[in-house]
Amino acid sequence: MTQIPPRPATLVAAGLLVVAACSPASESSDVPPVRFEPGDYAGDAWLKGNTHTHTTNSDGDSPPEVVARWYRDHGYDFLVLSDHNVFTDPATLSHLTDSTFLLIAGEEVSSRFDGKPVHVNGLNIPGVIEAREAETLVATLQANVDAIREVEGVPHINHPNFRWAFGAEELAQVEGDRLLEIHNGEPNVHNHGGGGTPGMEEVWDILLTGGKRIYGIAVDDAHHFQGEFAPDRSNPGRAWVAVRAAAREPHAIMTALEAGHFYASTGVELSDVVVGERRLEVHIATRGDFRYTTVFVGAGGEVLSTSVANPAVYELTGDVGYVRARVTDSGGAVAWTQPVFVEAIPLEGS
Repeated sequence: MTQIPPRPATLVAAGLLVVAACSPASESSDVPPVRFEPGDYAGDAWLKGNTHTHTTNSDGDSPPEVVARWYRDHGYDFLVLSDHNVFTDPATLSHLTDSTFLLIAGEEVSSRFDGKPVHVNGLNIPGVIEAREAETLVATLQANVDAIREVEGVPHINHPNFRWAFGAEELAQVEGDRLLEIHNGEPNVHNHGGGGTPGMEEVWDILLTGGKRIYGIAVDDAHHFQGEFAPDRSNPGRAWVAVRAAAREPHAIMTALEAGHFYASTGVELSDVVVGERRLEVHIATRGDFRYTTVFVGAGGEVLSTSVANPAVYELTGDVGYVRARVTDSGGAVAWTQPVFVEAIPLEGS
C-alpha cells in the first residue's frame, strides 16, 4: 500500500458518475472532520503467499518436499507448512528455498471444546506448540492464541464455521489476535454460512463494527496434491494473501500481515492499494477480457459505493467507521482489501 496526499477527484466511466468529489464543507457541522488513519506502507513488492496447508506430517496426502515444490513452482513467494500439532521444520527443506521462495515455520494448533474444533494457526514459531484446552470455548480459543504469542509467533484463527464451531460472539471476546480466515479453500468449512449462521465476511464486519481491529486472510488449507483437482477435494491454489512487506523475510512478512498491509484473494490480483487522508484507490491487475466490480463496504457491512472503474476510488466524506473493498471478477473470483479505519481530525486548540 502507498500513501498519497489527499486530492479531490471525480471519476467518470462510460458517462456514469462513479465516485463523487470529496467535499468536507458539505458535512454536517455536528460531524467532526475525518480522515483515514495514516499508515506507513513500506515495501515495493507484493509477496504472494499461503499461510495454511498440510503434508503427510499430519493429514495431507504428500510429503513436505512435494507440497513446498508445488507452491514454489506455481509462483508463490512464501509458504507456511501448518500441520496439525506437528512442527515441520523449514530447515529440512532449505534446498528448495532461495531469493524468490521462502518457507516460514508454522503449525495448526488443534484443540477442541465440547466436541467443537478449535484450530489456531501459529506462524513464524520456533518449534511445536502444545494445544491447550480450557473451561469454556472462548477460554480455549484464548489459551491457544496465548500459547502462540508466548513464543512470539503470530496467530490466525481458522475456519470458525467448520462444523459450526464458533462465531462472532466468541471471536469478539478473544484478545491478542489480528488475523481471521474469511475464506478457506477446503470445501467443507461453510465460508458463506447458512441456515441462519452468517458467512465469514459478515462475521468480519460484525467484529469490525464492534471495534475489534482484525484483518481478513484467505488460505488454501490444502490437503490433496495428488490425483484429481476437483471442487470436492482440498486442492492447492484456491486462495492466498499478497503482502506488501519491507523485505522478503519472516519478520517483515509477519509485521506487514499484522498491520493489515496485504490483500486476500481467490483469484483477483491487485497491482496497488493506495490510501490518502480521504481517498482509497484499488488498482486491479486485469486479466484477459474479465470485467471487475468493486464494492466499498463500511461499518455494519453497509455498501458505501460500487464502481466498475479501474482504479476503483472511494472518497471519504463522513465518518463511516472503516472502509474495505471487495473486488469480484466476471468469473466469480474475489479479492478483499483490508479495512482502512477512519479517525477524527483534531481541531485546532483541542
